Amino acid sequence: MTPRAARRTRYDRATAHLDAPLAIVDLGAFDANAADLVRRAGGKPIRVASKSVRCRALLERVLAMDGFAGIMSFTLDESIWLARAGFGDVLLAYPSADRAGFAELAGDAKLAAAVTVMVDDPAQLELIDRAREGGTEEIRVCLELDTALHLLGGRIRVGARRSPLREPAQLEALARAVVGRPGFRLVGLMAYEGHVAGVGDAVAGSPLRSRAVRLMQSTARRELAQRRAAVVRAVRAVAPDLEFVNGGGTGSVQHTAAEEAVTEIAAGSGLYVPRLFDNYTSFAGRPAALFAQPVVRRPGVGVVTVLGGGYPASGAAGRDRLPVPYLPEGLRYDPQEGPGEVQTPLLGPAADDLLMGDKVWFRHAKAGELCERFDSLHLVEDDRVTATVPTYRGEGRTFL
Repeated sequence: MTPRAARRTRYDRATAHLDAPLAIVDLGAFDANAADLVRRAGGKPIRVASKSVRCRALLERVLAMDGFAGIMSFTLDESIWLARAGFGDVLLAYPSADRAGFAELAGDAKLAAAVTVMVDDPAQLELIDRAREGGTEEIRVCLELDTALHLLGGRIRVGARRSPLREPAQLEALARAVVGRPGFRLVGLMAYEGHVAGVGDAVAGSPLRSRAVRLMQSTARRELAQRRAAVVRAVRAVAPDLEFVNGGGTGSVQHTAAEEAVTEIAAGSGLYVPRLFDNYTSFAGRPAALFAQPVVRRPGVGVVTVLGGGYPASGAAGRDRLPVPYLPEGLRYDPQEGPGEVQTPLLGPAADDLLMGDKVWFRHAKAGELCERFDSLHLVEDDRVTATVPTYRGEGRTFL
């Protein structure tokens, strides 16, 4: 029996009393992935990216482990909800225009102490001030550095379009604007190198592309390390009590942790290890989050149809954004249909061994987006479901 076949046997046995569709998290794999992230971080604390988990019970589990500290959230509404639930250190990774949320933050001392908001433009400070509605609490602020790699004098850009702030002088100017403005306190700096941390460098069947990605990432790491260090010096000259400098991502943990200027690492997808994280030379994780769809039709020889399954991930549309049939091995999509809204035909010799009601296990392309499709996660240990916990969706929270 192959290792994957053994996993299928274990997951089928654990969920035999449950009807699909359903989603699971294999706690053995989850904990092993967490330990590997800590190992790669080399002693620097890891701030957990909540968008990649989207389950309070699992956020609590990982934050109880040595080596993890704090949450990186994705909306202000989520940040406030988590802070009210008892999470004491929440960094909002994206600017917000949630005026009601800012009014709530400015009017509550406990919330204001727990939540840090992201700023990369003085206009965002203006928006927050206009939203205060009389609230006088000091707002904790983090600045974001653009990490994109610019080549050929800026004519080629590699990296996500996030902050407009690239150079030390730009960050220093905004730092002065924050420090000089009543009602705000500058506490952090963040730089997410998604083109390094979130792009696989060992794409199966594409050796030339993989080599080009590795070359790009090596160049990007060197350039960013120098620029980030200079930015940190410039910002610390304005705010010497800066509490943290955050960087990284699952795919670049050990590289970012090696930078002296960085004080903490962000990571989240590496806990679940979705399919987009299969193609890395820097680490190898264990798939921990899966979903199962039931066989409901047998249209012919070598074909079965499962219910639903069309759960594409965000990002530029492409085959790499689709979930993949994982267990049993040897199944593939019908190229004429792909994963569908209400049914998904699957082709391959393994189809003939499946019976009506059997489960087909899939891996999502990205991590936390799986939880937008399911109200709960069944937590599997060995061959048993030991707990069932709500996702954000299961708690009635759909933040985006």
